[in-house]
Amino acid sequence: MLFLVAAFLLLGVLVGPPAHLPPAVTLTAAAAIAAWLLVFAVRERNRRHRRQS
Repeated sequence: MLFLVAAFLLLGVLVGPPAHLPPAVTLTAAAAIAAWLLVFAVRERNRRHRRQS
């Protein structure tokens, strides 16, 4: 039950602010975060491949 309460609290914190922003700002921020995560994933994958070789 405590896990469920924590999950709903986290969901409210993450979804609440974008609900009050214009859609263009929300989509721009989402695209920037997605690009950052993609670059991070590619760099980590390349780093692991270099260590194993």
